[in-house]
Amino acid sequence: MDAPAVDVTIRPAEAADEAATVALWRACGLVVSYNDPGADFRFAHAGRASDVLVAVDARGRVVGSVMVGHDGHRGWLYYVAADPGMRSQGIGRRMVKAAEAWLSERGVRKAELMVRQTNAGVMAFYERLGFERSAVLVMQRWLTGD
Repeated sequence: MDAPAVDVTIRPAEAADEAATVALWRACGLVVSYNDPGADFRFAHAGRASDVLVAVDARGRVVGSVMVGHDGHRGWLYYVAADPGMRSQGIGRRMVKAAEAWLSERGVRKAELMVRQTNAGVMAFYERLGFERSAVLVMQRWLTGD
């Protein structure tokens, strides 16, 4: 059972939050070698159909995050993170709910996310929040480089 929710404020990230947010993503093991997390932060933060939301504690430290965006039909959640030292205090759940509210405010009716096979331990968390496994195979093609 989760401990009582810790007191945090959830708000859109500011440019000054980039370093702390990227450090959180790294601490949570969400960064891979082929993605530049700073570029991801700046791209989402500057977008009209995307943003980064952060949870800050009473001292102003970034202790949670979610990158959220949509394509006009589906909403997507990325970099859902809670400070590893503050897990099971409701931060991750609140980040997901904040992203869902952000999407709902824009008329998006479906939220999706992808979980890397190397991060399968998080599946139970998402299932508790009502996410279901989808019978979809994700395909990709890099648009840069060789």
